Amino acid sequence: MADSLIPVAPGLETPLEMLEACHGRLQAQLTTLSRLAAWLPEHGADRQAQQAAANVMRYFDLAAVNHHLDEEDDLFPVLRARVDGGRREALHELIDWILADHQEMFAAWAAIRAKLDPISRGEPAQLSAAEVEQFTARYRRHMEREEGELLPYARELLTEQDVAALTATMTARRRQDAPPRSS
Repeated sequence: MADSLIPVAPGLETPLEMLEACHGRLQAQLTTLSRLAAWLPEHGADRQAQQAAANVMRYFDLAAVNHHLDEEDDLFPVLRARVDGGRREALHELIDWILADHQEMFAAWAAIRAKLDPISRGEPAQLSAAEVEQFTARYRRHMEREEGELLPYARELLTEQDVAALTATMTARRRQDAPPRSS
């Protein structure tokens, strides 16, 4: 890779790297969420708090959902089909854990989002630092398992055709979410 002063984010043509890069963006949103919880008691739902809440909601409502769909609908079925008998049980257990954790994360997000929504509109609301910490800790544990366990399986098992198919489905999913362009 050529040296560059400007970091280059992976694109959809490298879907595994894209999934991993999504974790970095997710970490940034979790940091914003923690900062927001610390900000609110002194400043309330001021302009900065409104913007932070709106940004976190937008990320989790769209990008995080796409990330989970990329895994659940596209990556997991291929991995289940490709893994050999000796590692099948371990991979299936990992995927089952991730799927169950996605459901718990979704429920936790719904509770956090319900508190962010009024903040995004400048209305007073409570956002518990303890609740935010529990939410962020869950996401961090989840990302650690995906990066440390799931992605190594994917890098080993996926064929070039699998990667091309992931690229196509991930691209199509994001095109559906894009706002229409004006002419």
